[in-house]
Amino acid sequence: MRTLVLGGTEFVGRAVAEEALGRGWEVTVFNRGTRPAPAGAAGLRGDRSAPRGLAALGDGAWDLVVDTWTGAPSAVRDMARLLAGRVPQYTYISSRSVYRMPAPAGLTEEGPTVEASPDAGASDYAANKRGGELAAEREYGDRALFVRAGLIIGPHDNVGRLPWWLSRIARGGPVLAPGPRELPLQVIDARDLARWALDASARGLGGPYDMVSPSGFTTTGELLDTCAEVTGSQAALHWAPPEVVTGAGIEPWTEMPLWMPPGEMHDTIHRSDVSKVLAAGLRCRPVRDSVADTWTWMRTEGGMEPRVHDAMPGRPGVPPEKEAAALRALESRPGGQRNTAQGTGRVPGTARPDS
Repeated sequence: MRTLVLGGTEFVGRAVAEEALGRGWEVTVFNRGTRPAPAGAAGLRGDRSAPRGLAALGDGAWDLVVDTWTGAPSAVRDMARLLAGRVPQYTYISSRSVYRMPAPAGLTEEGPTVEASPDAGASDYAANKRGGELAAEREYGDRALFVRAGLIIGPHDNVGRLPWWLSRIARGGPVLAPGPRELPLQVIDARDLARWALDASARGLGGPYDMVSPSGFTTTGELLDTCAEVTGSQAALHWAPPEVVTGAGIEPWTEMPLWMPPGEMHDTIHRSDVSKVLAAGLRCRPVRDSVADTWTWMRTEGGMEPRVHDAMPGRPGVPPEKEAAALRALESRPGGQRNTAQGTGRVPGTARPDS
């Protein structure tokens, strides 16, 4: 299969390119050239936001294109229009952010989406992604596949949520852990996303598919315990009720990566119905493999401090002063930090936290 990957050097785009190369497919990546193409891939340079930025794609034909663009929908429109006669399948890596928020638990691909235009310039992330879908659909119809990704983890993570947790737990000491431990999470490894997207593209699937694991595939407790296990850390996880976390002024999701307290927004992110993509062949690797492989990448290539994509609004993670304030608040509660209402209060293989 001749595969054109738009992007192809970071996180999801890189996972797609490497998966295709691993299958023996012919891979071309198109990007600005700020980072090298994966070994074995041909590279074409261009800037989608610049005049004549698509000149390198003026000729050539491929069997499918995979687009990871997060900016202006008009750039997807121009790309799809340019390739429509030469590439039969357009796969757009979208996001579950396209749904109107907050979305109820059990939402499927039929849920209502945000207002967007395929001709729009850059706007907020949700409108950009929905507009990108509309742009691809206008040119490709049912030959456009929309991979609506949820929370993505895995090596080469340039968003930084899981890498932040690995770095923080690796540093050791008392770690504020947002409860409850049993809170269900939905995640997807970028490599599993890539494998499914290429399989589905080769089969000619079209339309939207929510791309994330089943709800409860892992939990907050399992994920953080696994971070402690793979890093070999002696950190002590102090499990705090949601009101202690938010009471310290800590913002869910951004300052407390991966986490939303129980309620409407948690249901939006971590309780979607993914029966459609499972029926279409999605298989998710154990979360321990994703965590361990991310840690290995951080130590060998990525660095201990997460490298966040330029388009992200800021680095994820709890400011130390807010973590300290929350730990003090937890200590002052009845039972102090020995309180095990949210779980064991410790990680496997470590001493029980000091009181």
